[in-house]
Amino acid sequence: MVLRAPAKDAAAQLDPRTLARAGLATFFRIADEWRLDAAQQMVVLGLTSRTTFFRWKRTPPAVLPPDTLERLSHVFGIYKSLQILLPAEAAAVWIHRPNDAPLFGGQPALALMLSGVAGLFLVRAYLDSERGGDFG
Repeated sequence: MVLRAPAKDAAAQLDPRTLARAGLATFFRIADEWRLDAAQQMVVLGLTSRTTFFRWKRTPPAVLPPDTLERLSHVFGIYKSLQILLPAEAAAVWIHRPNDAPLFGGQPALALMLSGVAGLFLVRAYLDSERGGDFG
């Protein structure tokens, strides 16, 4: 009997440069679909420097900081859940509409998403629960 090490997470197997390039390209496509302006995109990414933001749009860095990777993971989870829960044309609009769910207090989901990484996490967790469980 041969014992094998558990399979590593797919992202952990990717070259950091490939992960940065693919992750940012995907983020910018989602941000365009969601109609986020540059300032909103910067907040979601956790960036304070416009220079860095526009450099990343032009040429992704060799390695993304762990905080940025976490933020991207939440954005991708939010996007995935919206694609499952709503018709395609409604998914992009949902984040901008006021929401009566207690978590949002009448504000759009985007307001919570722009409050920091914890807000991204909460929106993702809310949508995961709407899908019927924790889907990671």
